[in-house]
Amino acid sequence: MPNKAPLLEVKDLQTIFSTSDGVVNAVNGISYSLKAGEALGIVGESGCGKSVGALSIMGLIPNPPGQVVDGEILFDGTDLLSLSVEKMRQVRGQQIAMIFQDPMTSLNPVLTIGQQIGEALRLHKGLDKKGARRQTVHLLETVGIPDAEQRLNSYPHQFSGGMRQRVMIAMALSSEPKLLIADEPTTALDVTIQAQIVDLIKRLRDELGMAIIWITHDLGVVAGFVDKVVVMYAGHIVEMAPLKEFYANPLHPYTIGLLGSLPRIDAKSDQKLVSIDGLPPDLIDMPSCCPFIDRCSYAIERCGEENPSHRQVGPEHYIACWVDVGEDSNNG
Repeated sequence: MPNKAPLLEVKDLQTIFSTSDGVVNAVNGISYSLKAGEALGIVGESGCGKSVGALSIMGLIPNPPGQVVDGEILFDGTDLLSLSVEKMRQVRGQQIAMIFQDPMTSLNPVLTIGQQIGEALRLHKGLDKKGARRQTVHLLETVGIPDAEQRLNSYPHQFSGGMRQRVMIAMALSSEPKLLIADEPTTALDVTIQAQIVDLIKRLRDELGMAIIWITHDLGVVAGFVDKVVVMYAGHIVEMAPLKEFYANPLHPYTIGLLGSLPRIDAKSDQKLVSIDGLPPDLIDMPSCCPFIDRCSYAIERCGEENPSHRQVGPEHYIACWVDVGEDSNNG
């Protein structure tokens, strides 16, 4: 519904980490919104602030050394940053759930799968032991774990990587959250299992109507799954666009480089993959100009003078760039 308020609004979020070398500017004033039932992909290379932004939403930034120093995170109209630790604990897991990229370190190795999911159900849903067991079996069946009842007494090491990730998804779904944040949940899995996990979350999204934030460095994973894409670089959002517009008409030089590095089925035989030369800026000594300037072949004088703010270049399509790169530079 077009006039409905967003489920999640992130406004000018800024998160830092104080280290012995200086202050790491991990997230630098990012803003985006998400409606109920919508899926958002957040992409960018390692270290660009994708995960830190998600952990900020969840209230899981370790303090010290980390701290959210500015901005708002409005969830259902409530600023999560204003909540007490106890209130935030009620939101986390119950209304917002998160799947982490390494299920082996996220699951307790000395507790059975049944105990771990059952604990979440008793805590958030108030079920008794029998009800929690029954619901745990249902959740494991929902995420495609065979012989679910027999597997309740299994330990994490007795599952494959793909099955452990399915257990993590079942745990995340146990309280029927309004928002599911998936932080690179398929990174450690082979491509066949990756596709199964993506299809599973797509199906669950359709069935349960959850909003989803899918964080990844793999642009191929989000294609055909999310509604819109946010591209992050050095703690900044450099481009936001609906999915089809993102692939058909990328306009930030960094996005163009990312998409140019992807193998394509429709590529011409003499078309080479693009590489982005250079390294991201030092997040301790952040430049006041465009953070991509040293790696950008389109840079003009103004790029070295000030960091561009977002400007609209199409319906729901925004870029942070002083240059009009033009469609002739796109890959498709």
